[in-house]
Amino acid sequence: MEKIELYIVTLTHSVTQSSNYAVVMGEVDGNRRLPIVIGGFEAQAIAVAMEGMVPSRPLTHDLLKNTLDTFEIEVTEILINNLVEGVFHARIVCMQHGREFEIDSRTSDAIAMAVRYSCPIYTYDFILDAAGVRIEDPQPGESEEVKEELKPKRRKRGYAEYTLDDLTAMLDKVIGEEDYEKAAKIRDEINKRKEEGNS
Repeated sequence: MEKIELYIVTLTHSVTQSSNYAVVMGEVDGNRRLPIVIGGFEAQAIAVAMEGMVPSRPLTHDLLKNTLDTFEIEVTEILINNLVEGVFHARIVCMQHGREFEIDSRTSDAIAMAVRYSCPIYTYDFILDAAGVRIEDPQPGESEEVKEELKPKRRKRGYAEYTLDDLTAMLDKVIGEEDYEKAAKIRDEINKRKEEGNS
């Protein structure tokens, strides 16, 4: 089956279940939306990574990413591969030393990992047909905010994901470009690492 790439349109309170949230996925090359109901903790895990926030202590998904990174395992894509009695199923596709393998996952956890690895999220047409919602294409003259909302969102890597050597090289580069605001953020991350190393 051909895979269809998705992106995160928004994360919002669920309309049907007030105590839960919904992550709305959009079809990259189409106009269908796929709302997926998730719990509060899972919504927080996704939101933290989307905003590039770095908690003082690793959240569960950060811990998993750190563990995978330690063993040189990279998450290459997420596949929402089935829908059974209203429940979405997903697979986390990983690569280690040239060998690919898949891990069964709750969809919310898979999306939380996708955001941390900035990797693509895919599904199949039958899932979009069964649970998706088709929206009207933006009409000419619609606000730029609406058009921007429909674009795929890719999270930039946070400074916490770079090595100290990478950060030092980046600092020299942005100082040379006179981007002092970015330089201050990189310097703060370097100082934070050094303080943690001395503690």
